[in-house]
Amino acid sequence: MFSPSSSVDPRKILESLKTFRDPLSGRSVVEAGLMGGVNLEKGGRVTIVLQVPAEKAGEYEALRQKITEEISRLPGVEKVLVVMTTPTPTYKPKASAQGLSATTSASHLDLPQVRSVVAIASGKGGVGKSLAALNLALSLKKAGKRVGILDADIYGPSLPKMVGMTGKPEANAQKRLKPLVKFGLQCMSMGFLVPEEAPLIWRGPMIQSSLVQLVRDVDWQALDVLVVDLPPGTGDAQLTLIQKVPLAGVVIVSTPQDLALIDARKGLHMFQKLHIPVLGLIENMSYFSCPSCGHRSEIFHHGGAREEARKLGIPFLGEIPLAIDLRRAADEGVPLPESAPDHPLTKVFSNIAKKIINQISQQTTEKK
Repeated sequence: MFSPSSSVDPRKILESLKTFRDPLSGRSVVEAGLMGGVNLEKGGRVTIVLQVPAEKAGEYEALRQKITEEISRLPGVEKVLVVMTTPTPTYKPKASAQGLSATTSASHLDLPQVRSVVAIASGKGGVGKSLAALNLALSLKKAGKRVGILDADIYGPSLPKMVGMTGKPEANAQKRLKPLVKFGLQCMSMGFLVPEEAPLIWRGPMIQSSLVQLVRDVDWQALDVLVVDLPPGTGDAQLTLIQKVPLAGVVIVSTPQDLALIDARKGLHMFQKLHIPVLGLIENMSYFSCPSCGHRSEIFHHGGAREEARKLGIPFLGEIPLAIDLRRAADEGVPLPESAPDHPLTKVFSNIAKKIINQISQQTTEKK
């Protein structure tokens, strides 16, 4: 249950938790199986996860507050965050000759305020997917769309840093979180709910439950496009989002070298087998142009993603170079589409965003 210890005595935490009663069963929260996890962090910070039925969340609010107050009084505890999540069964697609079913569950979440959901995915981490997702979201907004962005990378949320935001979302009267707004984007991330330096040592079902909550329990307001920055890879988290969220399509980000393209190909095949439209492939870190002399270096090879898109018969959306300005803008929390609308890279993202809009429009027309 516990993460690696800090200055707080975990035995004291456990003893205290055993004194709290489940309002439905009357048993202790430990005996009732409500404890999803406890993270003890440096500086006396404690994060506690309660797993409660979604339809009964309101009945557990008083318990959540009481636990927060009581644990805060323990020696060494400086700050307490008690998070409620909903346990959900692990998604297990039916087996087929190719290993994955060609269909997904029909139990999609109802998102009446969102017209289209576009996922940004990668076969592996470290390819710049999150940075691409944010810049594409801002470029879609610049193109006149109402846009939200969901940072669904539970283990490594980066959206708060890239948009320069801190603070915790407020809940409305229906207990749904109000997305934070920056640069005209509606934003939601696990990074807004837990401290930046806090590691989330959670098992698969907890991750899946949290992802569902980040979509279902957020009060999105009238969006043309919700951009979802998926975690890297092809595991339970990705399948949960595919199962629960009605995707208009997915954009895959890769670097040009063969090793990255192997993983990108796996992700692409997963989406195709689950009948998710692949809107295209982006080659990130395509090349590096020295800002001093202008010399171009193809550090990670070049053109691999374009060739892969040609082989697989999917659109190639564009090349994004490895650029200091792009990195600096993200680190400073003021992305290029906002800080430098005339920058060449801003125009690159703008062109990619227009291609995405055209493909979504074509899908809408074909369905009519």
